[in-house]
Amino acid sequence: MNAIALAPPRPLIRGPVLRRALIAGARRVISRRELLNKINVFPVPDGDTGSNLAFTLGGLLTGALSRRTAGAGELLRRVGEDAVDSARGNSGAILAQFFIGVAEAAGPEVAIAPAQLARAIGAGARSARQALSEPREGTILSVIAAFAESLEQRGEVADVRLWFARALAQARQALANTPNQLAVLMKAGVVDAGAQGFVDLLEGIDAFMDDGSVGSEPVEDEDRAGIEVAQGHGELLEGDPQHRWCSECLLLGEGLDRAGLRAAVSMLGASCVVIAGSHARLRLHAHVADPKALFDVAARFGRVEATKADDMQAQARSAAAGGGVAIVTDSAADLPDEIARELNIHMIPVRVGFGDQDYLDKVGLSTAEFYRKLRTEIVLPRTSQPPPGDFRRQFEFLLSHHPALVYVGLSKTVSGTVQSAEAAAQRGHPARTHVFDSANAAGGQALLAIHAARMALASASAEAILAELARLRPLTVTWAIARDIGHAVRGGRVPRWAKPLLNTLGLTPIAKITPDGRLGMAGAFVGGRRIPDRFAGYVARRVDGARRWRLIVGHCDAEADGAALRAAMHERLHIEESWLVETGPAVGAHAGPGALVVSLQPVDD
Repeated sequence: MNAIALAPPRPLIRGPVLRRALIAGARRVISRRELLNKINVFPVPDGDTGSNLAFTLGGLLTGALSRRTAGAGELLRRVGEDAVDSARGNSGAILAQFFIGVAEAAGPEVAIAPAQLARAIGAGARSARQALSEPREGTILSVIAAFAESLEQRGEVADVRLWFARALAQARQALANTPNQLAVLMKAGVVDAGAQGFVDLLEGIDAFMDDGSVGSEPVEDEDRAGIEVAQGHGELLEGDPQHRWCSECLLLGEGLDRAGLRAAVSMLGASCVVIAGSHARLRLHAHVADPKALFDVAARFGRVEATKADDMQAQARSAAAGGGVAIVTDSAADLPDEIARELNIHMIPVRVGFGDQDYLDKVGLSTAEFYRKLRTEIVLPRTSQPPPGDFRRQFEFLLSHHPALVYVGLSKTVSGTVQSAEAAAQRGHPARTHVFDSANAAGGQALLAIHAARMALASASAEAILAELARLRPLTVTWAIARDIGHAVRGGRVPRWAKPLLNTLGLTPIAKITPDGRLGMAGAFVGGRRIPDRFAGYVARRVDGARRWRLIVGHCDAEADGAALRAAMHERLHIEESWLVETGPAVGAHAGPGALVVSLQPVDD
């Protein structure tokens, strides 16, 4: 009797192994964050790609990857959700969208065959590319695509280790080719930082497949932190003005002093305090009057990450009002505080960083404190869009009290903020969540948000608000002048040769936001005398003097000049209403102290 030849069992990738492999990959990227920061020259040489990827993957380590799961599909779903919530920067957002695409294509399988995983990774690569309005080759997208293509070309897989190693080799080759695809990389003699970060992730996984190592530190289970926070919220006294901000952060370090931290937080008079975690990772939650004070206290005990602060008074106003369309903007808008409260406009803070310390713009770091640090800190500040999780949390709350919401966002051509909002909208209630690209910033963005909020209070529908915003968008104009372009030069926004040229000629550059939302040079003043008055005259000559206008004047730590500019604008134009505000880091980080911003919007009968 002849023996029947049995086919070897088909290899399957299961949840526990996949989880440990991803932990190894994430830890390798985090360990190399400083190198990635140093080689970051595209799209802007602002040196934060490593930090952004570390923040993004750190969210996975404290979330999906900190909890055991039996199913590979369920693990990928959690990884995708947590990646979206913790994504920072362009590369972080792209990586998050990649994980989401992989998870959606993989489905709920407990164990995944290599060929099925290859198709899911291919779907993730396409999803990441589709998330960008202007995808570029020579970036992380190219490396992800090369890796995915190699996996899909292998067909049936007998040896998973060899299958992965070949795809990693293709990814490394694509990484080495990035300087040939982007001239700025070739000139700097580096590969793309985001692409290098993705290869680092793969190499961490590859090392795990070799020896099973996931690093020296255990992954802490933080389920208890979530339970304690939920319990703490039950103690909230509604409407308490001394505990307006529901604030939270992650604290990292060695031998963290939980008792000392609790005592220090109690000195702030905080309520609903929760401190949960391990000696190396603590989750701090508290209701406070000043989130910055809480985060400053936490920073004395370890490295502060993943900060958030929700304005519970604004939430209470929304819960009480209900009925109409909710209006949301971000902190790049120079929105006067009194108007934001009067019209109940909700604000998502942009992230601002100095060195390793991250802040929530205008919440965890006041504008005045930002300029103080800008003048005294050696390191340049960096700004990044809020992660989709910040939007999703706010959107979900507002839609529980309002039939729809309209988000008026920072220009899509200069920031990924609108894209973060769009990602959050798609994961929540896309039919009720409307994302509007203001194609503007600073006062121009704020004027559009104010008009939307007034329409909402008048019971206008979301569709009517969006139509009116689209009409007003090209009519809402913004100009700016910078007294010192040194910050823009150091941040890579302006070429180095421009500063000595402007200084030699004694020029004060004038910029204007173009119709597509970009900031472009419009002219210059010779000499530095009477700048506010001359700037007002320049702007007045370029708008219709017969119309009535709304005006926002922004200043970068130059209140006297801002007040003079506002008065000069009133002398030259029919200004129906105006506000003077301190322009935040979204502009100030690049324009520097002393800059002035003028935004105008026509008033129709």
